Amino acid sequence: MPRKILHLDLDAFFCAVEELRDASLRGKPFAVGGRPETRGVVSSCSYAARSFGVRSAMPMSRALRLCPGLIVISQHWSNYGEMSDKVMERLRSLAPLVEQVSIDEAFVDISDMCRPASGAAATPETIARNLQSEIRTDLGLPCSIGIASNKLVAKIATEVGKKSGKQGEPPNAITLVPAGEEAAFLDPLPADMLWGVGPKTAARLAELGIHTIGGIARWPADDLFQRFGENGRELSRRARGLDDRPVVTEHAVKSISQEVTFARDISNDRALEGSLRDLAAQVGRRLRRVDLAGATVKIKIRWPDFTTLTRQVTLTQPTDQDEEIAVTAFDLLAKVRPKGKAVRLIGVGVTGLGAPVRQLELWGEDAEKARRLQATLDALHERFGDKAIRRGKPHK
Repeated sequence: MPRKILHLDLDAFFCAVEELRDASLRGKPFAVGGRPETRGVVSSCSYAARSFGVRSAMPMSRALRLCPGLIVISQHWSNYGEMSDKVMERLRSLAPLVEQVSIDEAFVDISDMCRPASGAAATPETIARNLQSEIRTDLGLPCSIGIASNKLVAKIATEVGKKSGKQGEPPNAITLVPAGEEAAFLDPLPADMLWGVGPKTAARLAELGIHTIGGIARWPADDLFQRFGENGRELSRRARGLDDRPVVTEHAVKSISQEVTFARDISNDRALEGSLRDLAAQVGRRLRRVDLAGATVKIKIRWPDFTTLTRQVTLTQPTDQDEEIAVTAFDLLAKVRPKGKAVRLIGVGVTGLGAPVRQLELWGEDAEKARRLQATLDALHERFGDKAIRRGKPHK
């Protein structure tokens, strides 16, 4: 029996939550995100704003030029998290196999619900319609749903449904792709709707005269492999609607990172080091909260012309300590940035996560003292806030 996979995407989720907070926003053009004077970007925008051409990830300053009457709302992350949890609880009460892929998106395997056991089984459309109605009625949130025999096609079905909605209103779409019709459904869609086709790949496909997913499916798979490597082989499979990935209830954390975009470009060395130190401390606290350590420290830096670089180094031992992360980040910054060069964005992250190594013989007495100091700082931060106490100048 083919699987039945449901993909749910909350429509303009942040905006929908803001409308629950303030009903006067309904029907008005507004955007959730950062302020234009601080180089903020649009995180989400209402459907009324979208009719003016405003889109997510757009600089807020440009959004205001497109829609001079646009209302700008700051993010209320705690509210978004709370509403997201409520939606995910509904999904988990519906079926045991739920894979949350973002704050407003999830896959649900409803195969067992569609198999006859005693009496008539529920149809996927009925399950989707009931779920959509329940989330709208009980939580006040609109959502769109795609249903197919696999995750790939279910996700694209949701995207197709959302594009077919009435302008200025949440789509509230439900799109079903029957088993056996996956390739036919994908055939006329733009090539860049397929997972793995980013702007560069789309441009290379266009040079070959390939503009649709069906065009990828009909192109010789061996030639795609020669041109694109393993991604070409996967593109050929996906374009034919093939995807055997299961719905996974948990994902291992692969990296932890923090970054900041400055309101004005920063060229002062001490100011940049201070920002790196703050970011390293945030990363360290997140590591310790989940009892993980990182083997590789990386930095991300963006110049005023938007050129973005990343650099990384692997440590001799995994760490969850702010100071070690910070000092490593300082060294990486010094190697990539000419002294005095202005910076637009900077970030710090760790990868290669695993359990911390705490044996005294490996860490040494000094390292153990540093760990005890870190634990004391964590306790102070938890009690009095992140700015209650800070480390001094880094050791060089």
